[in-house]
Amino acid sequence: MPRERRACARARRAAGVLTARRIAWPAALWGVVSGGYICYAAAQYATTYPTVASRQQVALTFGANAGLTALLGEGQRLATVAGFTAWRAMGVLVPIGAVWAMLAATRLTRGEEEAGRIELLLAGQTTRSRAAAQAAAGIAAGIALAWAITAAAVALAGATAKIPIPAGGALFLATAVTTGPAMFAAAGVLAGQLAANRRRANGIAAAILGASLLIRIVADASPGLHWARWLSPLGWAEQLHPLTSPDPIMFAPIAACTAILVAAAIALAARRDLGAGVIPARDTSRSRLRVGALGLAWWLSRPAIIGWAAGLAVLGLVGGLVAPAAAKAISSSADIRHVIGRLGAQPGSAAYLGIIYLIGATLTCFAAASQISATHSEEADGHAGHLLARPVRRRHWLAGRLAVAAALIVTASLAAGLAGWAGLASQHTGLGFAMLVKAGLNIAPPALFVLGAGCLGYGAWPRLGAPVAYGLVAWSFLIELLAAVVTSRWLLDTSVLHHIQPVPAAQPDWTSAAWLTGLGILAAATGTALFSRRDLTGA
Repeated sequence: MPRERRACARARRAAGVLTARRIAWPAALWGVVSGGYICYAAAQYATTYPTVASRQQVALTFGANAGLTALLGEGQRLATVAGFTAWRAMGVLVPIGAVWAMLAATRLTRGEEEAGRIELLLAGQTTRSRAAAQAAAGIAAGIALAWAITAAAVALAGATAKIPIPAGGALFLATAVTTGPAMFAAAGVLAGQLAANRRRANGIAAAILGASLLIRIVADASPGLHWARWLSPLGWAEQLHPLTSPDPIMFAPIAACTAILVAAAIALAARRDLGAGVIPARDTSRSRLRVGALGLAWWLSRPAIIGWAAGLAVLGLVGGLVAPAAAKAISSSADIRHVIGRLGAQPGSAAYLGIIYLIGATLTCFAAASQISATHSEEADGHAGHLLARPVRRRHWLAGRLAVAAALIVTASLAAGLAGWAGLASQHTGLGFAMLVKAGLNIAPPALFVLGAGCLGYGAWPRLGAPVAYGLVAWSFLIELLAAVVTSRWLLDTSVLHHIQPVPAAQPDWTSAAWLTGLGILAAATGTALFSRRDLTGA
């Protein structure tokens, strides 16, 4: 009997254990990225602005810039390493972490249900509400893992003389950075109960996140609307003020919001049918039997294309708006002037935008990797098998997916360039339209290479595609962070981001861009040929 009770208890915990295992690696990766970003921001500030005068200039320039305040929130004590680090960490990591956690939550709840894996668990020793609670607990375990890695990295870095962050401050900052993922993971779990499929769940959760971010931006942009921060979960996180004037009381509304969303999701899970959502889906849709494999890929990828293009456009627009003010701040540093001189450019708006577009190149590479992951999901969930059972050739199906992914990359890159030009045009700088278009298109070749490398891994072994693509992006980003201390030329060349120039701070290297694009096309063609010769696999 005790053995049977233990077996039943393990069966009831199966959903939570499986969810925790599936989110463990992404959570660990996010913890490394989050902790590494905080340490890098602190070390960069301490090295770039070593004197009191240079730090005071940074505080005056960045603190008075309305665009940066709207984008990153209101900064405090920007003339100190702790204040500037907390400002950048909270402004960047909280919303980006919220996006990651939101997508992970919908994938591990509604996505698992769409794939039929939750149905197998419900045939055993669990119920719908218990499965939802276990999934939420597994996601919480993943976020706790990300928090632990972030806190450990910041605490270790804070123990050095260059980055004076006490251990208690490191823990508070790591907890504050994790509030965004916690709240919007709960929103993703709730959206998974409301919607009938994962795409709609992502839309509901993204609408909540977008509204929260918009309210926070409006509240920070206008001094008379600071009270509106209380209407946004991201505004609650901003008012924690880690490392400057910590306010632990603000954890109360954050914890209450998270608990209410999870409790609502568990309650709704018990009251709906398996496979259905609280919000009913449309039962009929206009027939599109003649769209073909390429048309279907385009139709399925439209939300991703719009989302990534909009995100890169916002990055370019904000970069163009704040470039003149940021150029004044970075020109006060001899180290930055030296780096810019090595790029063959003069300090100014172009140098700052060159850095912004390198960040855009990293994001575009992530977009390419996400398309490889989506292609694998189509096969693992059985959707590709239904399509390929018809007179559709395998290489045509995969080539259509790759063509749409390439269109996403080029569209998002061009949107970043055009939006950057629009932002600069409002500031009356000397950079022209053609140069900003080049800057946008310059970030596409690394992403096309990542797309091809991911396709090669996917064609050889389906589960290898996404790790190859994401691993290549993470490795390239790490090498770029360490570029100042890495002296090995061959090691630098392993980063796909190292083969493009920081346009518009320098002229584009079209030869390297052509090589990256050509190698990406060759890898994609090889992966397509391998895919046409292997068996389809399931989940």
